Amino acid sequence: MAQIFHPSTNTLSRLSIFGAVFVVAGLLWLLAAINRSPYVKQAGVARAQPVPFSHKHHVQGLGIDCRYCHTAVEESAFAGLPSTKTCMTYHSQIWADSPMLEPVRESFRTDRPLRWTRVHDLPDFVSFDHSIHVQKGIGCATCHGRVDEMPLMWQEHSLQMEWCLECHRAPERFVRPRSQVFTMDWQASASQAALGQQLVQEYHIVSMTSCSVCHR
Repeated sequence: MAQIFHPSTNTLSRLSIFGAVFVVAGLLWLLAAINRSPYVKQAGVARAQPVPFSHKHHVQGLGIDCRYCHTAVEESAFAGLPSTKTCMTYHSQIWADSPMLEPVRESFRTDRPLRWTRVHDLPDFVSFDHSIHVQKGIGCATCHGRVDEMPLMWQEHSLQMEWCLECHRAPERFVRPRSQVFTMDWQASASQAALGQQLVQEYHIVSMTSCSVCHR
């Protein structure tokens, strides 16, 4: 029987197969890159809020401690959000007539809480406890970034599992003295390795990477 296809067809077939493999691999890499990008995780993107609250002004400018607004952070899984009454402690006297703060005043008058947009919103299948991290010497800025430099609040990190595991696998790299947990500008010194190992022993920190630690 006469040959139907030219011998070069074999070469084209091989190139097509190998090309398809590289195309599929490239698409998988692209999808993985997109999944880790700020476009998907919204890292670095300021969220719209009912009132444009500036952490930079309140924390860095006025020196307000994190715990004044997030009252439950040391004893609860959820750090808590300030009630309108807390806001009005100041704003009944300061900027009392500002149009920007009218939603706060309306909330106070009607006793209806403001509906803040969650910035760090973990999936429902993830269990995160603020209190245990605070007790173990993990600073606010480690997860939330330098909120004292944020005029509007955004998510600093991806919050993906691989990011969490970076700390869970080597807590000595991130732990700090408990007295510095709420200090935004605390910097690890050159002796962080030695300090970290000391605090890991002192605070009884263990490397916890079991699935059940966060997925319950």
